[in-house]
Amino acid sequence: MAKVIVVGLGPAGPELITGAVRDAIQRTRRRFVRTRRHPAAAAVNPAESFDAVYDQASSFEEVYRAIADRLVFEAQVGDGDVLYAVPGSPLVAERTVELLRSMPAAGLEVLGGLSFADLVWDRLGVDPLAAGVRLVDGRNFATDAAGERGPLLVAQCDAAHVLSDIKLAALDSLDRAGAGEDPPPVVVLQRLGLADERIFEVPWADLDHAVAPDHLTSLYVAELGAPISREVARFADLAAELRRRCPWDREQTHQSLRPHLLEETYEVLEALDAVDPETMSGYGDLEEELGDLLYQIVFHSVLAAEAGQFTLADVAQGIHDKLKSRHPHVFGPADSRSVESPDADQAVVNWEAIKRDQKGRSSVMDGIPPGLPALLLADKVIHKARSVGVVPDFDAATVAGRLFDVVLAAQAAGLDAESELRVLADAVGGQIRAAEIS
Repeated sequence: MAKVIVVGLGPAGPELITGAVRDAIQRTRRRFVRTRRHPAAAAVNPAESFDAVYDQASSFEEVYRAIADRLVFEAQVGDGDVLYAVPGSPLVAERTVELLRSMPAAGLEVLGGLSFADLVWDRLGVDPLAAGVRLVDGRNFATDAAGERGPLLVAQCDAAHVLSDIKLAALDSLDRAGAGEDPPPVVVLQRLGLADERIFEVPWADLDHAVAPDHLTSLYVAELGAPISREVARFADLAAELRRRCPWDREQTHQSLRPHLLEETYEVLEALDAVDPETMSGYGDLEEELGDLLYQIVFHSVLAAEAGQFTLADVAQGIHDKLKSRHPHVFGPADSRSVESPDADQAVVNWEAIKRDQKGRSSVMDGIPPGLPALLLADKVIHKARSVGVVPDFDAATVAGRLFDVVLAAQAAGLDAESELRVLADAVGGQIRAAEIS
């Protein structure tokens, strides 16, 4: 059977076509180009284009599958190899090549070409490996760039609606991340390698108004906000370095860090109490205290990694997978159990049922720390009772019963008994100090 030879036409004019590709064009008689809307497409003539498929199909995926099917068919029934020319490099962002590789009936040869990305790195002076650039499809920006903070090279920005979707997805991501400052402008790159090449910056808000896109338009996004993954990685590396080089850090064990973890936890609680959402005060202290608490978590992960047990990445992956599995009403059913969660109480019931199955526990009471203070223990037990539909039965006339009833009443009012009692105790403490001064 004949084979399909896929060749890259480079990012611009025919002068950037490689010698190997020119040789392949010369030795084949049956030629196809994905589109004639490319400056080097004429170098393949005579050739049949798939531009008509673009006009008839309802989606790009349908276009690409139709092209792959046609090429395999031609290779099976015709005489001689089939040449298929694509813009840029067939090894970069070329869906039809992915499909051809997945089709066992297709004999395939791929000849690389200069990619548009190669010209981008040259024009911007960027080393993509050192900078950690990720290539994403502009038509799927909302999903491909989800959670990314940059740098990103965005390809396939060939229509105004694509630019509009990219802008809305980026600004929405920044809003959800709580970015307080305007992000750096986006770099627009058009027709690289041609006489009318353009490279310019534009604010995100003006992206879909200030740019006239074409099929040779791409974007470079240096940063979309706080680079979360990079900062966490730097922090984890620092904790590991301190463990190696600081005498105090070297002496610590899981047990010796216990009081520090407890202290930092209480300091976070104190900072939480000082936050005022109306005046937006207290967030600076909360940020600092959360950092101190995070250091304890990272430190314990470093110690566990030394013991060959787990790493910070394992901790993050574990909590990610656990939360996802316990929210089937958000991410889809994990089993045959009904996953409807019309309200928060039903979500808690689902959570406890899934947790019991995953842990192999016979009771929701399993796993409650036995050393909890009595007030916190009562609060936890009441939550567990609600999750399985149990109404607590106790003697409200006793002192213990009255205390338990207070915790029930606090929960019914949407309050945390521990916090409320602490606030009152602090207030009485202030009265004591005032009395001592007078």
